Amino acid sequence: MKHPLTLLALGAALLLSHAARADAIDWKKVDAALGKTAMVSGEVHRYGLPRSDLHVTLDGVAIKPALALGGWVAFAPMHGEAMLMGDLVLLETEITPVMTRLLDSGLDITAIHNHILRASPATFYMHVAGHGDPEKMATAIRAALSSASKTPFDPPASTATAAPAVDLDTAKLDEAMGAKGTANGGVYQYGIPRRDPAKEGGMQVNTPLGGANAINFQPTGGGKAAITGDFLVTGNEVNPLIRALRAGDIEVTAIHSHMLAEEPRMFFVHFWANDDALKLARNVRAALDKTAVAQH
Repeated sequence: MKHPLTLLALGAALLLSHAARADAIDWKKVDAALGKTAMVSGEVHRYGLPRSDLHVTLDGVAIKPALALGGWVAFAPMHGEAMLMGDLVLLETEITPVMTRLLDSGLDITAIHNHILRASPATFYMHVAGHGDPEKMATAIRAALSSASKTPFDPPASTATAAPAVDLDTAKLDEAMGAKGTANGGVYQYGIPRRDPAKEGGMQVNTPLGGANAINFQPTGGGKAAITGDFLVTGNEVNPLIRALRAGDIEVTAIHSHMLAEEPRMFFVHFWANDDALKLARNVRAALDKTAVAQH
């Protein structure tokens, strides 16, 4: 039997080895490859790829990028390299050329689908995955999107204007939702994690990797808001959730997977409504309570 001190030393060495592998990634090179600065949450580096070039309307509502056009990719250190997950926003004509370039670079496609209905122009969402050198994967993402779509990579022109205000009673929304939201580009956003996050490839699919219920509120005037996003649920939770949504006059717009090998199997339920914001927040909360969400 090994001496306790020997076991402690081995454990410390393993932890140091993992830290060294994570620190070995030069994240400045990944930033440069994408032409973006990451938002860092723990070890995960997430890059926003909003389709600010698109002018999309749905039921008379001009969709802000933060409501339903916010593409992203995220990298998590894994076995000395990185795991990539992401969601790219594309027009119908951009799907095949972007996919072809991503596949040619060695990246994987895990889903293609709609999130909303009746939008003009129609938008689709391509989920991507990969494992390898994060700088090379970032280069491949940018090359595919730059050559086969109009996804913007140039930084927005600097202006003196303040960020758009969220014309909603956000304190009351937080109370109704039982969570704290954040303002982003004129949209009030919630990321509510599950109680037990799924795992893929042995790694926890946490919030920055797309492993949370995403609920977005965009003001539409007079205390109303357009809401969309997705719920993250197990198979046995799908129908209790969508029954609760329909009881709350919230439209269910898509039910599908985003990943291929997660455990347990997860489904993403997308939705849409434009109504009194507090009413919608209460109804969304009632729907969330049908699922195993983390309690705040």
